[in-house]
Order: sequence, then C-alpha cells, then structure tokens
Amino acid sequence: MFAIWYLLNIYFNIYNKQVLKVYPFPATVTAFQFGCGTVLILLMWGFNLYPRPKITRSQFSAILVLAVIHTMGNMLTNISLGKVAVSFTHTIKAMEPFFTVVLSALFVGEWPSLWVVSSLVPIVGGVALASFTEASFNWIGFSSAMASNLTNQSRNVLSKKFMVNKEEALDNINLFSIITIISFVLLVPIAVLMEGVKFTPSYLQFAASQGLNVRELCVRSLLAGFCFHTYQQVSYMILQMVSPVTHSVGNCAKRVVVIVASVIFFKTPVSPINSLGTAVALAGVFLYSRAKRIKPKAA
Repeated sequence: MFAIWYLLNIYFNIYNKQVLKVYPFPATVTAFQFGCGTVLILLMWGFNLYPRPKITRSQFSAILVLAVIHTMGNMLTNISLGKVAVSFTHTIKAMEPFFTVVLSALFVGEWPSLWVVSSLVPIVGGVALASFTEASFNWIGFSSAMASNLTNQSRNVLSKKFMVNKEEALDNINLFSIITIISFVLLVPIAVLMEGVKFTPSYLQFAASQGLNVRELCVRSLLAGFCFHTYQQVSYMILQMVSPVTHSVGNCAKRVVVIVASVIFFKTPVSPINSLGTAVALAGVFLYSRAKRIKPKAA
C-alpha cells in the first residue's frame, strides 16, 4: 500500500505541475480535483461497490472540521506547487514530523522522547539550508507549503482521533469520502470568489497558448484529479492502520521518491548546497523514524 501511495503521488505531482504551469489558478484546480473525487465516490456508492455511511449529526460536525482543514491544506499545497519547483515544495513539507509531534502532543496526548525531539533538529536545519539556496525560492510558495504542513498534519491527527473514538460503522473509506464531498462543496464558491470563473473556453485557450492544447490540458487535469483522490484514499487507509507519527514518517519517505522523480522529469537545477540541505532534512527524517522505533524499548 505504501508503494501504491508513492506511485500515485509521483504521477499526481507531475500532472498537477504541468497543469498549474499553464493554468495558474490553484483554487480552481483544487476544486476540480475534489470534484473528480466526488464523482468517483458517488459512482462507488451508486453501484454498491461500497456501503453508504449513516452518520449522526454529532459525527457530521466533527467531519466538517476535518473537511475544512483538508480543503485548506490541499489548496495551500497547490498554491505552493504553482509558485515553486515540485522538489522544493516537498523539501519544505519534509518538516511534517515537527508539526505532527507538536499536534499529537496537543490533541492526542502523545509526548515525544528526547531522541525524537533531537531528530527534529536536522530536519528543521536541512529545510532552512535548502530554502535559502533554492533557485525557484518564492515567499508565497514557501509560506503556503509551511501552512499546508500545519493544516495537513492537523487533519491526520484529528482523523486518527476521530477513527479511534467514533463508532466502527464509519470506517476510513467513508470518512475520507464524506470529507472529499464536503471539501468540494466548500471550495467551489471559494474558488469562484478568489479567482472568478476560470473554466471558460477563453481561459482554456489561454492555457493552450502557454504550452498545452485544450485536449492535453483536460486529459492531464483528469489524470491529476484521479491520482489526487486515489493517493489520498490510500493514505487514509494506511492512517487507520498506523499512528499519525508513523504515517508522517512514511509521508516523508515518500518525499524522497517524489523529489528525485520530479528533479529527473522536470530537469530541475539543483545546487550542491541545496542538495546537502535536502539530504540533511531527509537524514533527520530517518533518525526520527529510528527514534520512534527505540522508544518502546526505552520505556
């Protein structure tokens, strides 16, 4: 499942970046991706491929909070991907363990050991070094990626708490499905208010003039939307099986694969110092995962 998660994420980042390069409307793109997921979910329920959930009013209130955070996190990620290189966005998002540790302590009561805290130092330092030597550095791209770390990890930690505490009938697949539908409903009017109606023929022709014809733009958008939904669905399936911190470690390992794949595919220029910063941050992630493993033995 981790391998499928990684592969789908690679394809999503490639297709998504190609779309955002010629169609720089991240809110609209994110809403479209949520729309693709909504269609897949309705087909799944409509053809009885998976049982439809029955949720209470209190459950819906809790899910609504998750959906708002989920919507913000994905839109912020797309804003970053539209402004800077894919590799840089994922280097910044390697700081997710830092946010997970803090949020897990606040919301779940999981307090980190000294070793875990120590392993966060190279992560933060490596990201800082990579950021200041990044050729595509942009404050909007940097800030939105950092903000997406906060929102996405809040979603993961709260989702884990929700899945543990709520009744078993609402499993991970239906939880994520409801979140996706709510996110689509929430983001469509927000995208129109932020960016206007940007899916008219004239805007599609504008995108075509930037390097992708209308057919290529539509195909890549649909593929990105499909990969977007399926990789996050797999992510939620994994999240139900592991702790938020373990999930974050796996997410950071995924960054390595995505960074390498994007650098090769887009031929992104990477300086030696920038590579060193990224390597230090990812080494910190490895140390972090080792620290989490030895924690039970230390106890």
